[in-house]
Amino acid sequence: MRQSYDLFSGAVAIVKEPDLAKKTELALNLSHDWFHRKVAKGRYDEEALPQNPGRPEKPALLPPGKMPKRNLNSEKGRRAHIHALAHIELGAVDLTWDLIARSCGTNLPRTYFDNWVQVGMEEAKHFRLLDQRLKDLSLQYGDFPAHDGLWQSCAETAHDLLARLAIIPLVLEARGLDITPPMIDKTKALEDFATAKILETIYNDEKRHVAFGAKWFRYMCDCEGKRPAETFQQLVRKHFRGTLKPPFNDKARSAAGLTPQFYKPIASIIG
Repeated sequence: MRQSYDLFSGAVAIVKEPDLAKKTELALNLSHDWFHRKVAKGRYDEEALPQNPGRPEKPALLPPGKMPKRNLNSEKGRRAHIHALAHIELGAVDLTWDLIARSCGTNLPRTYFDNWVQVGMEEAKHFRLLDQRLKDLSLQYGDFPAHDGLWQSCAETAHDLLARLAIIPLVLEARGLDITPPMIDKTKALEDFATAKILETIYNDEKRHVAFGAKWFRYMCDCEGKRPAETFQQLVRKHFRGTLKPPFNDKARSAAGLTPQFYKPIASIIG
């Protein structure tokens, strides 16, 4: 039987957990309990927030610039690519539950937490799908090196929820809307239909994640009397170390509430 807990302590436990099977199980269980009204938000305790997520000994973490190049036309490259996707989804698990934990110190509406708990649940499912795909290919998560760029974004926005919403769903997840459709086409062309099906699931969920990000970013800007597009641009300039790269999937972004007026003005000057 699971011990009594709340959303805050449960989210912290998810981020801290180094066993990835247990981490994702905790995420799925807490999501279930939250939606079935079995747990409350809980008491916020900043000192309990983890500085780093729990991780197994492998994979080796390299700076993004030191990562080996992947060639999707080779068998090794395709497997390394699936591993990289699994690593991204694992990072998304920790980023989302860290966001939820930090949000517990606010008076944001119940629907805010409903939305992000759903995202946290789906990120856990995404990692499990890709982890199983690796096992189907006689691989394990950790067999290839990975980078730690996603958690660096987390640390950069640790004490600014508005910045976290700008960078995680509205930059990083929005990037998934741009690159995933051609990735699906490429994967199908290579006749890896099992991986393509997983990518289609992730893409469909990502559209909802970006929509949640846009909705709550606008909500918080309204509460603070800020202009959403201009505030987004300021936060990206301050906190994002990468580049907003075209081509953009304007249709999917706009459907999620992230219109070109947010990102087009800074796409060519961030670097």
